[in-house]
Amino acid sequence: MPPLAGHGNQVGSPWRLRKQSRCRHEGGTINPYDVILLDVQMPDGSGLDLLPGIRGTRSAPEVIIMTGFGNPDGAELAIENGAWDYIQKSDSPKKIMFSLRRVIQYREGLKGSQGPAVALKLDGIVGKSPPMQACFDDLAQAATSNANVLLTGETGTGKELFARAIHANSMRSGNNFVVVDCAALPETLVESLLFGHEKGAFTGAEKSRNGLVRQAHKGTLFLDEIGELPLSMQRVFLRVLQEHSFRPVGSKEEIKVDFRMVAATNRNLTRMVQKGLFREDLMYRLKGMVIHLPPLRERKGDMGPLLLYYLSRFCQRHNIGAKGFSVEFLETCSSYNWPGNVRELVNCLETALLAARSAPTLFPMHLPKSIRIQTARNSLNKQPLLPKPKGENLPARKDFPEFREVRQTAIRELEQKYFTDLMSYTEGNAEKARRISGLSRSRFYELLKKM
Repeated sequence: MPPLAGHGNQVGSPWRLRKQSRCRHEGGTINPYDVILLDVQMPDGSGLDLLPGIRGTRSAPEVIIMTGFGNPDGAELAIENGAWDYIQKSDSPKKIMFSLRRVIQYREGLKGSQGPAVALKLDGIVGKSPPMQACFDDLAQAATSNANVLLTGETGTGKELFARAIHANSMRSGNNFVVVDCAALPETLVESLLFGHEKGAFTGAEKSRNGLVRQAHKGTLFLDEIGELPLSMQRVFLRVLQEHSFRPVGSKEEIKVDFRMVAATNRNLTRMVQKGLFREDLMYRLKGMVIHLPPLRERKGDMGPLLLYYLSRFCQRHNIGAKGFSVEFLETCSSYNWPGNVRELVNCLETALLAARSAPTLFPMHLPKSIRIQTARNSLNKQPLLPKPKGENLPARKDFPEFREVRQTAIRELEQKYFTDLMSYTEGNAEKARRISGLSRSRFYELLKKM
């Protein structure tokens, strides 16, 4: 097993584990470690800010946070960022060693259970950024189990593609993948569409018909936009998930069905539960495993691969010669916010391709005007020049404030307004607000608490 690593001298004696050997560089890489002891209060910042980067490395070592300044908020941040444990330096040596033994036992078991690496089937899913790599890890884990999966994320982030990939990499891949668009189900026919019906069950039922749930037998049932499922059907579907059986409309017999459930939503189910719009028991039943897909604005490193992938596909679809794109085209696409995410990018890229006609290279001028206008506006300095005050409006010399005082006041007021508007925009969703702000978790919650 690779040696245990402490973070410098931050984990104080006598509990600091001495590194058994130094990291050796081979081909520019560092030998992997199994566990890292990390302090919170460090001279160059908070150790919590390093957590995502450490967990995102190739060996994905476990991290035990050790601090002399423990607080509940810090513990919550550590766990949210993937820490194995959160320990105070004042804790007994027995507790600290117990945590270390457990993490080593876990890592050894993980290595013993790993088989040969198998390439995931990711048809249509493009991305090498850290947020996407984390999603691929979750996808691989979901594919090897039979647990229910809930895919969350904004519209256009690729939830159905991920659902198909989970199915394609699972033991059920040889059977049906059945899609149910809950937002498009007519409320009067939803039960018949899902569970089927017997002949004569209602007016117009001239013959028996299998429902979508039965078609997913031995395969995967994908409920897209599960938040749109009517409340009346939520109760019925909860029982189907619990018993894996149902009764077609007009039938007296229960039918057993074996399917794997994958659901997706762009809505906050927890908030819907609080408002009485979604059943709490169904929500917990769906959350066997949750995979959150990041918006495109949080994975700008994938912009180049996405453009190459879809540009090649569109050239083949429209039977035109291969095209490239300029650096300016990539920069414009990277600077735009893409509220519609990958779906919007794909539509705009096809529009740009057709606008380019015979030109071999795409430039920003080929993009829709709305995108070019928005990126141009964002690139300009929005701060208006302050008018020169008239002499009679100037304060007396002795009352004129120092520049530092004016700057601090302006910054404080600006931060206060920004956080107030941001939390209003996200309807109190702190995690969504943090992602929009672009701040680290520790810095965001520090400012939020201050505000």
